Amino acid sequence: MKSIDEHIQKDQSEIQSAKAHGDNAKVRHLTEELTSLQEYKDHHPGDKHDPNALELFCDANPDEPECLVYDD
Repeated sequence: MKSIDEHIQKDQSEIQSAKAHGDNAKVRHLTEELTSLQEYKDHHPGDKHDPNALELFCDANPDEPECLVYDD
């Protein structure tokens, strides 16, 4: 994806498609991803890039060891 907005729109349309096909597992997965993307967008209003999974995780869990940044 080029931007977070495109990714959000894609997930929304895929959720509708998965619901139509009765694929509840895919609906749950996409709904969780969509929630993470929307939270990231709320926390970073000026940032339009499509965040990767680690960025989404660290936005929600900044104190996790894999998200800590150390200055040398």
